[in-house]
Amino acid sequence: MKKAIFHVPGRPQGKARARTYYNPSAGRHVSMTPDHTVLYENLVKDRYLDQCRGIYLERGTPVTLRIVARFLPPKSVSKKRRLDMLEGKELPLKKPDMDNIVKVVADALNGVAYHDDTQIALVVAKKVYSAIEGLDISVEEYADEG
Repeated sequence: MKKAIFHVPGRPQGKARARTYYNPSAGRHVSMTPDHTVLYENLVKDRYLDQCRGIYLERGTPVTLRIVARFLPPKSVSKKRRLDMLEGKELPLKKPDMDNIVKVVADALNGVAYHDDTQIALVVAKKVYSAIEGLDISVEEYADEG
């Protein structure tokens, strides 16, 4: 069974909504993904290519995507509360939304880890506090867990 595990350093980001505007020279409305989202998708893709060379799930292969989004505890919290956060007793209930994190990862890995994100049959994702921020991502062939 094929499986790729990799880490993306830095504060987790979600996929930002595309901006639509009227382009008078083209004579129509145009939608563009914000630059920071494109840069983050490229970072995810580059980290995958650096750490998981050659692992590719062909068209028709169901995929399981697992994501752990790790956030640093705020500096303003007490030592006790910080310890509770790092032990998992308190979870980050803040932006970015989990669905937007999944979307940016799934889109970034299109054509790189799998043919298309329509192959994703199972997503397991969570947000936690950690001493090291970033995304821990696993892409593998789907195996029925039930």
